[in-house]
Order: sequence, then structure tokens, then C-alpha cells
Amino acid sequence: MQKLIKKKVLIPVLAITFLLVGSSFKSDFFEIAKQIEIFTTLFKELNMNYVDETNPAELMDTAIKNMLNELDPYTKFLNEQDVEAFKINNAGEYSGIGAVVRSYNDRLLVIEPYKDYPADKAGLKAGDEIVKIGNINVADFDDNASELLKGANNSEVEITYKRQGKTNTTTIKRESIEVDAVPYYDMVDAKTGFIVLAKFNAKASAQTKDALLDLKGRGAEKIILDLRGNPGGLLSEAINVTNLFVPKGELIVTTKSKVKKFNSEYRTKHKPVDTEIPLVVLVNGNSASASEIVSGSLQDLDRAVIMGARSFGKGLVQRPMKLTYGTQLKVTISRYYTSSGRCIQSLDYWNRDENGNAVRQTQFNEFKTRNGRKVQDGGGVLPDILIDELNTNSLLKALDENNIVFDYATDYYYTNSIESVNDFSLSDTDFDTFKSFVAQSNFAYETKSEKAIKEAMSSENDDILGDSVKENYRSLLNEIEKSKLIALDKYHKEIKKKLEDEIIKRYFYREGLFTYYLNHDEAILAAKELLANDNKYKGILQ
Repeated sequence: MQKLIKKKVLIPVLAITFLLVGSSFKSDFFEIAKQIEIFTTLFKELNMNYVDETNPAELMDTAIKNMLNELDPYTKFLNEQDVEAFKINNAGEYSGIGAVVRSYNDRLLVIEPYKDYPADKAGLKAGDEIVKIGNINVADFDDNASELLKGANNSEVEITYKRQGKTNTTTIKRESIEVDAVPYYDMVDAKTGFIVLAKFNAKASAQTKDALLDLKGRGAEKIILDLRGNPGGLLSEAINVTNLFVPKGELIVTTKSKVKKFNSEYRTKHKPVDTEIPLVVLVNGNSASASEIVSGSLQDLDRAVIMGARSFGKGLVQRPMKLTYGTQLKVTISRYYTSSGRCIQSLDYWNRDENGNAVRQTQFNEFKTRNGRKVQDGGGVLPDILIDELNTNSLLKALDENNIVFDYATDYYYTNSIESVNDFSLSDTDFDTFKSFVAQSNFAYETKSEKAIKEAMSSENDDILGDSVKENYRSLLNEIEKSKLIALDKYHKEIKKKLEDEIIKRYFYREGLFTYYLNHDEAILAAKELLANDNKYKGILQ
């Protein structure tokens, strides 16, 4: 049984909480004022009297971030740069080079250049490591260096990057970049339309509506809505997307908070596009927040069959609160509940185990859909039909976190050629090469068994365990280490999909990947088969 430890919130939280909710804490006014005064006095004395020079801004930034880390990962302090990035992300437009660029272990990597945008035109490829932007060395830059790639339209930026051991330099002219919420849609067959909704920015509902109308105009009588990997976004857009398929006035989500003004009911406000068209929604473990509002409520209303793997489980709502000097606090203000009344938040950040990790819910409550089907809370949206290929586990997560699949795809791209996206399939020889790649890499992850054994061998038990027991433990750890590579074969199917997805994007961009999906993706093929069987589809919803 896990030992639960109630979290201790640092003193400054009280000050910020007071600023956020005001009169809700009138009874605590004296205690709050007292703690504010203590912190202010401490901060002043520390900066004035510390033996070495201090940087007040950095100290305060560290204090704020550490304080918020005691809450949940979504409550964050946004400096002026962060505020601008937050606006850009929600708007779906910015000026830059047109590529997904991320920092991994002090490396700034090009993850995905957008087709026909500046980075792509300049020849940048996924896997390129950017080492210098203008005159600034990435290794010497403390903040997020990817922000240096943004700038005014038509301005130029010189980039130095490493590729396969060689250093190259290119100059890129920035452009206005539009981040589509719907990057792809098409007909799967003569009667089935397929829509990929990748994020819930300000364009989400409008682009989904346009895609839906276009597909219906091309003969679509059934729709597959793909929310896999969609991390969420604007709550209002989640309501509007759901509204495309359900009547005006339907309750979609309720938010509940200790602050009364944040308690709200959100209903559909517009005329729908089609309330009858058979609909399948695809989700996986990376479908979160707004994606779960759409999939969960369509499930609750028996308006769609949900297929895939259990979704992420984010049932917390954030709102940006304006602070001074152009900064903001993005704070969790409430939990959201789908139309059946269930909250699908999976992690409890306010109660932690002995290692300080948020506790995952293991006991679920049952709720009923409109037609009386049983659904559960507390662990994301559980699909009506599970697709094994989309399930994840600690091994698959570790491969992603260590960039193993990404790095292998980079090497594959420079040593192989693919003529046609539809003819591609990762061979058994390729998979064996991947296993060798893993064995030669620094890939490492700790299983639950390893963790338990190491805890048993900890110093506090040294005087209890005999030498023979310790030796047996060490032998067992060695066997577990060997079995990790064997596990690659056990999850061959799931890993192969990850490899194929990443490799195809290198040659044919994301558009090519979705084209490949239409004839090869297990979830889409299963959804297509279900929609072709009207009795089975209706039977699930009844």
C-alpha cells in the first residue's frame, strides 16, 4: 500500500492565493498579511546582507517556480516572453522559421520542419542540432533558445547546425507561420471521411467545421475524428467542436471550484452541422484536456463510439491571471466534469507518495451515459473499443523520453531511401538493426521490479540481509537488465508503429504520414470497419 503524504505548501503560496481570490479568505486575512510581511522582510534582508552579490530577479524567479512546483504541473508563472508564447499558441499564428524545435539535454533539436515553410526551404531536417543562432551559442543561453528563432516577418536569422557529424550554416528569412488545428482531412473510402484535429487553438472549431462540410460535400456519410496526440487547448473551442455534432443547448462540461465565480456550466450555443452522422472518435494516452472534454462528452451523450487507448486524464482547468510588469500566473482554478458528471483527472497532485510523486487513482466511480451505458471517472476517457496497438507502457515511454526512436529514424533517413509512402513497411531486418541501435545507445530505464529490489538492498537493510541474499539480488538485477532488450520483441508491434510513424515523416512530412494512415493504421481501419457495420455501431451506443 502506498503511503500518502499530505503536501506542505510553501509560505508564498498564501500570498498569491490571496491576490487571486480576495474576499474568499477574509477570515484568514491576518495570517496572510503576516506571512506576506515575513517573506518581504526575509527577501529584503537576504539581498542586502548575503556575503556575495545576489540577483534579486533570479532569486524571486526560483522562489516562485519552486513554490508552484508544490502544486500541480499546470500552475505556472509566465514572464513576458512566456505570456507572448502563450498567446501565440492559442492564436495559431506566429512569425518564425516554421519548425518544431525542442531542447533535449542541452541540445536544441529540429523535431519537425513544416513543409514549404522557411526552415524546410533552407534545408533543415529533423534531427539537426542547432548550435548557434546569430551570434549566440545555444550552450551559453540560459533561457529557451528556440525563442530566438522567432522574429518579425522578412527578418533574417543565421543558424549554425550539426548534421551527421558535420557543421553547416544557413540564413533563414522568417515568415508568418499558421499553425493549423486541422492539419489533414480526406476520404478514407467512398462514404467515410477522416479528420485530424491536432490542437484546440482559436482555429479548431472553424477548421473542423470546414473539413466536415467539405467531406460531406464529397459524399461522406460517416466520420472518423482523430484526437490522438492532441494535448488540448481552449475550453471554448472544445465546446464548439462538440457542438458540430450535438444540438444547441446541450450540457457539455461543468467546472467546479472552491471559488464560486469559477463554477460554470458550458452548453452548446450554435446550430450543429450534423447530429445524425455516425461518428467514431480516436484517442490515445496523449489525448488530454480539451480532447477529453470532446471525447468524454460525446461518449456521455452516446453521440460517438470512442476507440483507441485510455486518454491522458487531465481534468483540471487553468486560467491566466494578470500580474504586474506584463507577467501572468496560469493557475488551476477548477476541475471539469463531463455531461454525465464524471471528472477524469487521473493524478492527485495534492496527495503524494513517500517519493513525492502524485498518486494515480485506482478506485473509480461509475456513471451512466444518456442511454444508460456505464462509464467511469478518475482515469481519463476509457474507449468503448480498445486498440492494443495504441497502448503504452514504461518501455515505450522510456524509448520516447530517451529519444531512441527519434535518433534511430534520423540515422535511417541518411542511410535508406523510400520511393512511395504506400509501399513502405519496416522490415524484420530493420527492426533487428533497431535493437542493435538500442543496445549500443545510452538507453536506460528502471522497472518497478528493479526499484523494489534496490530499495530492499538499501543501506538501512544492510545489517539484515546476508551476503548470499545480496548476491541473489544482484543476479536478479542483471537478469532484469538483459530482459529489457528481450522486451523489445515482446512489444514489436507497438514499437514498429512508432518507428514507421517517425521515419515516414522524415521523407513525406506529416501530410504523408496521414496519407499512409488511411490504408495502414490499425485504429483507422478498425473504425472504418465498425462504421461499415451499422448494427454493431448502433448496438455499442445502445
